[in-house]
Amino acid sequence: MFYRALYHLLFLLVLKSLLNSNVRAETKPNIVIILADDLGWADVGFHSSRIPTPNIDRIAQEGVELDRFYVFPMCSPTRAGLMTGRYPIRFGMARSVIPPWRIFGLDPDEITLPEALGQLGYSHRGIFGKWHLGHNHSKWHPNNQGFTHFHGHYNGAIDYFTLTRENERDWHLNEKSSPETGYATDLIATAASKFIVHRAKEEEPFLCYVPFNAPHSPFQAPDKYIKKFQHLVNPSAKGKNKSLRQVVAAMVSCMDEGIGKILKAIESSGEADNTIVWFFSDNGGIGGLPKNNLPLRGNKLDVWEGGVRVAAAMRWPSGGVKDGRKISVPLSCIDVIPTLIRATGGGDVSFGNKPFDGHDVLDVLQGKRKRLDRELYFYHGQAGESKEKIAIRTAKWKLVIHGPNIKTGEWKTPKHESYLFRIDIDPNETTNLLMADFPVAERLAAKLIDYRRLQPATSIEIYSRGREAFRAPKGWMVK
Repeated sequence: MFYRALYHLLFLLVLKSLLNSNVRAETKPNIVIILADDLGWADVGFHSSRIPTPNIDRIAQEGVELDRFYVFPMCSPTRAGLMTGRYPIRFGMARSVIPPWRIFGLDPDEITLPEALGQLGYSHRGIFGKWHLGHNHSKWHPNNQGFTHFHGHYNGAIDYFTLTRENERDWHLNEKSSPETGYATDLIATAASKFIVHRAKEEEPFLCYVPFNAPHSPFQAPDKYIKKFQHLVNPSAKGKNKSLRQVVAAMVSCMDEGIGKILKAIESSGEADNTIVWFFSDNGGIGGLPKNNLPLRGNKLDVWEGGVRVAAAMRWPSGGVKDGRKISVPLSCIDVIPTLIRATGGGDVSFGNKPFDGHDVLDVLQGKRKRLDRELYFYHGQAGESKEKIAIRTAKWKLVIHGPNIKTGEWKTPKHESYLFRIDIDPNETTNLLMADFPVAERLAAKLIDYRRLQPATSIEIYSRGREAFRAPKGWMVK
């Protein structure tokens, strides 16, 4: 009798475990996407010891480190690619960021990540932080682009303490101006954490998108963080450059603590095992900080690796994204939405005639696939068509072209500079193989020309145009 009872008990325990496993498999994961702003390659603890980032490091240690994760050279294009899974050049958002004086935004006809997840049963889809995808009309507002809750700012480069841009307060709760005060990074982390805790109680899956504005300029941080990095003061530099690295480190440290608060909220909700946490930067670190992206070449606004290859990590224990593995397959921000749609069982989402450029890379993240044959394209043109930067990366090669717009087919002129690298074995772009492997360069250049021709006539203008006569609307309220 004893052994029969023991056997019966074990059977029930195994059955319960199997049932629980099935329930978890059928439960849609919560999704938390954390985006840093201008974070350098060397600004995270798993790349350098300069700035301790224990909470960002945790995502990589408990999940996977994405060693070759690519974005675009600047803020708005990366955000547009993340939201749509498509190259932003297709809808005119690749050339430049959206400055305060620009009347332009993410095309409402594009299907965004929160809109897709809304079709998949995600009733609560919050954004906390920097939008930067259009602010001059309600059609570009986050709440009209698929989000159900917005808490943050429309523009880039707001003052961290006064929450202003162009002398007008840019801090909002949904469609209304918010009187909230505090340091922007702290406010973002607190609001996102409260959203996570509150939504987890409702036992419904949620999307929480947290685009921090740190460590983007203006370079400001609370004193308690600045004091931690007194050793980074450069006495030989002049003016503000003496403390620039110190202040940026302080900003990163504060953001890391905010990310720790978000991770704690996830854990306290009891949903950590079934919550996807995806972290990356919107572009590389700024050129004003020497060695910011070492050993990578280049910086923000470049199509060199230092501008487009960024620190990134993902964690999803119940989805098999765990164990601290390092993934060296080239991935991209445009892969986020197709991957998450598969992870959430999105077979019924309709995308009409707007197919993804990104790939579903869930098998790569889970370690089931070790190779992905694909091409990645990068473009920067906000200084004007005579000074464009454009590049293509394959599994083996990378071609970089600087100079006038190549949509005419011209790229071998005295005004163009071209570089070809075996990027698989020369990730720091040290040896130009252009003349040694010129047929390869010609083949890749033809693809780049076709890519550049995708830009429609109605596209965002170069950055500086229209700046002089601009006056910000009161409270940055949209029409």
